[in-house]
Amino acid sequence: MKMAKTPEEYFSWNEEYRPLLEKLRSILLSTELEEKMKWGIPTYCWKNKNVAGIGAFKSYAGLWFFNGVFLKDPANILINAQEGKTKGLRQWRFESVDDIDEKLVLEYIREAIQNQKDGKEIKPEKKPLIIPDELKEALASDSHLSEAFDSLTHSCKREYAEHIAEAKRLETKQKRLDKIKPMILDKVGLNDKYK
Repeated sequence: MKMAKTPEEYFSWNEEYRPLLEKLRSILLSTELEEKMKWGIPTYCWKNKNVAGIGAFKSYAGLWFFNGVFLKDPANILINAQEGKTKGLRQWRFESVDDIDEKLVLEYIREAIQNQKDGKEIKPEKKPLIIPDELKEALASDSHLSEAFDSLTHSCKREYAEHIAEAKRLETKQKRLDKIKPMILDKVGLNDKYK
């Protein structure tokens, strides 16, 4: 999937909502937020912390707040796009430039910035580390491997554990274990080459 490198490139791919996106962008840039491109979309940050983003979808363009759950939302316009899944993110949807109440949008953005300054944010939950028996046995029988595994981050350990656990056949689990042992000893993550 190709990702836009600049807001202008992103807008050119979304001609239908370009005027709307440009208007939202001008409002965001009138604040102290810094514009960056993240995940191929314009994202607005305060001290490298994501505060808001804009994007186009099939039937609307949206302004979202990464920690929108903390906004007071007096106009009752913010929605959770994925109930039960999304914890902090909230969206404000627009269908045309006429839908934008610049003063109200600015109020929400300023509150979001203040919330970020106040440290209000949802911290991602750490998934539990469940080490499959095959990996447990390998770590118990090799102190160097165990020491290297212990030095990895929680997420790297989890990636290795899940990689083994996801295999259905015992032979596949063993092949995967043989493949990852040198990587663990080198203290690299399973997916580091893709990062």
